[in-house]
Amino acid sequence: MTADVEFLQHNRITLALHRLADAPGRPLLLLHGLGERTPDAVPPWVRWPGPVYGLDFTGHGGSTVPTGGGYTSEILVGDADAAIGRLGEVTLLGRGLGAYIGLLVAAARPDRVRGVVLTDGPGLAGGGVHPGSPSLPHPGPHAVAPPDPFALLELSRDVRPPDYAQTFARFVTESSPLDTPLFVTAMVRPEWLVAVLAEPGVGQGTVAEGLAGYAGLD
Repeated sequence: MTADVEFLQHNRITLALHRLADAPGRPLLLLHGLGERTPDAVPPWVRWPGPVYGLDFTGHGGSTVPTGGGYTSEILVGDADAAIGRLGEVTLLGRGLGAYIGLLVAAARPDRVRGVVLTDGPGLAGGGVHPGSPSLPHPGPHAVAPPDPFALLELSRDVRPPDYAQTFARFVTESSPLDTPLFVTAMVRPEWLVAVLAEPGVGQGTVAEGLAGYAGLD
């Protein structure tokens, strides 16, 4: 079915929250990869017994394209937090960039995030573990239509040191009531994700296994 869209106001940004499936129970919130948007329907490889939603990050899909860039993963955590504020307790399925955002927002909201599945997709690696050039090439004329070229440029250079990601993973595993609050299904494993996997309480397997485990929670 075609998604229904609700618009959330987050400071000066309007965020598109898509409802992909209706059902009773805890929502699954899809967080897309860099340069992507929420799909028009629940992907066939996603099996979830409850409602399914998808969030378009700032500069992507139906959400606001701001002027002048200034994107970081930490800013996009605010997008996800706004969606969680609307939906309440959720499970997250993050793809690429969305997987990293899912990790960060789970650390910020351990009381509301009931499991995160981290899977492959665009933007998973970010910009590596060390800062690059302090100056960025200008992406050219500002686009009206998403994805915002500033988002593609800046988030592809987003620095993700392993110890930084590991600190967030540790906070999630220590604060969450779940035995396995993070579940890695990604085949590509940049250094930050390897560090996360080294933490006790982080599981790994297939997307189906991760979702089935979280779907069975009370």
